[in-house]
Amino acid sequence: MFTIKQHLMAQSIEEGYETLVKNRNNVILGGTGFLKLGNKNINIGIDLSDLDLDYIREDENNIEIGPMTTFRSVETNKLLRENFDGIIAKSVEEIVGIQLRSVITAGATVASKYGFSDFITALLSLNTQVELYKGGIISLDEYLAEEKIPRDILVRIIIKKDGKRAAFKTMRNSKSDYAVLNCAVSDLDGEYRVAVGARPGRAVVKTISNEEVNNKIDEKIEAVVNEMKFGKNMRASGEYREMIAKVLIRRCLEELESK
Repeated sequence: MFTIKQHLMAQSIEEGYETLVKNRNNVILGGTGFLKLGNKNINIGIDLSDLDLDYIREDENNIEIGPMTTFRSVETNKLLRENFDGIIAKSVEEIVGIQLRSVITAGATVASKYGFSDFITALLSLNTQVELYKGGIISLDEYLAEEKIPRDILVRIIIKKDGKRAAFKTMRNSKSDYAVLNCAVSDLDGEYRVAVGARPGRAVVKTISNEEVNNKIDEKIEAVVNEMKFGKNMRASGEYREMIAKVLIRRCLEELESK
């Protein structure tokens, strides 16, 4: 349950930003799907719905996702299904139900750095960039590495169209539940980006070369997993997650090899 004292329908990004930084209890609203899971008293809820930020588009070099784009749009969008072996769409299609996916927004999920997110793990494997209104364009790796969530507005998610192949796997205790662990691997010219999320902390990424995959795959998977930290929560222990990570990474690599 959360409460909002005042609702602002922002007429520009600048208005939204100026309102955000005036008071630490002012909050950018996405779909509010996850806000309902906690208790929060919001002074001004800043709504970006009128700013035409609900889009998935491409140009010659990139695919861009607007922050107000819902997971349902991500799931069903033809452009995302036809690129990167469809892993971005696949990463959201098992999240609870269509009703929830129709309100959750891409921007709120990424901006909040949710550790349980399947969507962020898929994006991270693809070397995605995010654009912040004041912070400019930075890599998603860099954005997630910062402990705090910046007082800024995420205005664009950018994925380079460079021919990456990719695979995505997830482990759930039951269908539509949050993932116990998720994993995505992309391959670009023999360099594999291995992203693992729901550890239960934020997703992290490591790289493996094609030579290492061909010659010392077991040792390399072990080394990659050893560099990651796994914790426990109500869904699984850290030890279990570590074992699952090795399995999911191997399955992603095998899927890429078979394509």
